[in-house]
Amino acid sequence: MGALDVGIELGVFLDIPPKVDAPMGLGMVFVTTNDYGAQLNVNFYQNTACRNLEAVIQTTMEAKFKQAPTSAAGTLRLFFHDCMVNGCDASVLLASTPGNQAERDAPINLSLAGDAFDAVTQAKTALEKICPGVVSCADILAIATRDLLSMVGGPTYPVLKGRRDSRVSRASDATRQLPTANFTVNQLNALFGSKGFSQHEMVTLSGCHTIGFVHCGEFLNRIYNFSPKSQTDPTMNPGFAQQLRLSCPDVNLDPNVVVFLDQTTPKIFDNTYYKNTVKGEGILTTDQELFTDLQTRPQVEQYALSNSLFVNDYISVITKMGNLGVLTGTQGEIRRALDCASVN
Repeated sequence: MGALDVGIELGVFLDIPPKVDAPMGLGMVFVTTNDYGAQLNVNFYQNTACRNLEAVIQTTMEAKFKQAPTSAAGTLRLFFHDCMVNGCDASVLLASTPGNQAERDAPINLSLAGDAFDAVTQAKTALEKICPGVVSCADILAIATRDLLSMVGGPTYPVLKGRRDSRVSRASDATRQLPTANFTVNQLNALFGSKGFSQHEMVTLSGCHTIGFVHCGEFLNRIYNFSPKSQTDPTMNPGFAQQLRLSCPDVNLDPNVVVFLDQTTPKIFDNTYYKNTVKGEGILTTDQELFTDLQTRPQVEQYALSNSLFVNDYISVITKMGNLGVLTGTQGEIRRALDCASVN
């Protein structure tokens, strides 16, 4: 997840399948989100001038998606990188200052898509014209992620609201709290477990790799000189490895070259990611490990057989992720900056 680069323009996505709706009854959910008992609420802005914020954000995201379809994968990744580092508090959006290197400038975050940041800026700008100082950047990122995901065939679901924005962002936190491309299942379990996710939920969240890109440099070790006994990683399909070599030559490789993480249906949010790993076509070590490791293989095989099972599980886990470590009530602030990059 930490290695994706989704900032490359693809052109217009075509033949997007119908959206999968969330189960009935989620619309009025309340959830305890931290030790202080503060709560998020789907109707948090109902009695404010921003009660139509979801319609405003959706319209803005439709325009953004038309302009840059890769915004969907980019914003999903941005949301993940925000929530996994000290909670969903929009800290990843803050810019560095002379005395502090922010999360977005950590090495693992340097490939975060500019279009994802711009998606939040456009939504914030639209809302500030209607109801200034009311909607947090953290809530905007959560809603924008849901809306853009639905535009590539992903599920739609109620987004709980009431997050506030952090005033703190440290690059060192991102380095410590985000997974890298070569993590094993045990390492993934340890990291995600520290955030309150089960192994099952970790495997489900990994399905976000069904959209997006990765730099060649993140997997070159799997397709060239893997070991003294094997040129390529033996867990990778040999024909697939050869295909990747054509895109990523080991001589004079342009460091900006990227490939789709899902080579089969890269423009659609579906379960093909899991089908690919079963065939030995997981690109990152972390991807293929989910099938190679017997702890997680059964779940990968189940998802490979059932798109609906994966999507329904994903609705639950991304909702849980969106409630991770949020600031509410008098905590944090509502940033006024239209680009959400500076504190008040």
